Amino acid sequence: MASFRQRNGKWQAQVRRNGHTPLTKSFLSKKDAMQWARQTEAELDAAVLRVDRRVLSRTTVRDLLQRYQKEITPNKRGKASEKKRIDAFLRQPWADRTLDKLSAQDFVRYRDTRLKARSAGTVIRDLGLLHAIFEASCCEWDIPLPENPISKLRKPKTPNARERRLEPGELDLLLNAAEQARNDWLIPAIELAVETGMRRGELLSIRWRDIDLSTSTLLIRETKNGHPRRIPLTAKATGVLQHRMKQDRPADERVFIVSGDAFRQCWERCKRRAAEQHSSILDLRFHDLRHEAVSRFFELGLSVPEVALISGHRDPRMLFRYTHLRAEDVVLKLRTTAKTSGPGQQYERESAASVSSGRNANSLMNSLEERAV
Repeated sequence: MASFRQRNGKWQAQVRRNGHTPLTKSFLSKKDAMQWARQTEAELDAAVLRVDRRVLSRTTVRDLLQRYQKEITPNKRGKASEKKRIDAFLRQPWADRTLDKLSAQDFVRYRDTRLKARSAGTVIRDLGLLHAIFEASCCEWDIPLPENPISKLRKPKTPNARERRLEPGELDLLLNAAEQARNDWLIPAIELAVETGMRRGELLSIRWRDIDLSTSTLLIRETKNGHPRRIPLTAKATGVLQHRMKQDRPADERVFIVSGDAFRQCWERCKRRAAEQHSSILDLRFHDLRHEAVSRFFELGLSVPEVALISGHRDPRMLFRYTHLRAEDVVLKLRTTAKTSGPGQQYERESAASVSSGRNANSLMNSLEERAV
């Protein structure tokens, strides 16, 4: 039943239904308040008919989490990290809450508590996974949830893009520290990361059969976005791979036979050794070498499509987030350009380019017209 009361010269109507947040609205007349209440009650009753609350009362969030972890997570490339994330969800108090008693407030409190211990980026990924789990429940498993409880949650502010690059001398420090490691793969892995911009997972997945030294290219089969790509190799990268090819190796064997976790631990030890000479290197991440590589490609004069071919970015906006050109280098380039070309020469080059462009365009048009005939 709806309740009505007069307040501050207006009529306030309130509608309550089990499983729904009370709805309240004020009107100038009682007639309008009663009409709104009847309409709202009808809509809520219709929603109850569409939703079998007996199913919701028998199903817990834990049931959804475990089913998603069993059926969907194994098909993802990041299945190991996602499994750990879901395991953390299963330890939350709301994991044993039945769906008929679940509300967005449960996740508001989780979000706010989580932000005190983890970065905004981590919390955003947590909420994104929870949203995907509830979406799968509604769309694929026919769980009659009235709505996704994560949909209307305010997401934390997206953190600023990381801009860390190698400082002068840091690469030498890393390589010197890597020489002290007991393995023979850390140095070439660091060098290839800087020369190719590959992610750690991509680096560890490449096999000898993916390398074509005759064309100086490398096929990366396992990528983050699921699109394999063939990248050109610099002379330095080619030399690194040739050095590792000295002994006979099966074609289907990986170039770096090491797990991701072992690689991470070795990288951290290498940084700590390098930090004895330069303490600021401790905040360097292996993924920062990808930023360094992409920025170097642009500094070499490569175009956006050319860099995207190497880095694998399909969205130029994401590519620019990985590009951190130094203002000092741009100043030097501007001054060098100004010394080697005066205004008249610049005008002549632009005119020549314009004429050449016009000729190319005319040739293309003539070719098209001939084909049409």
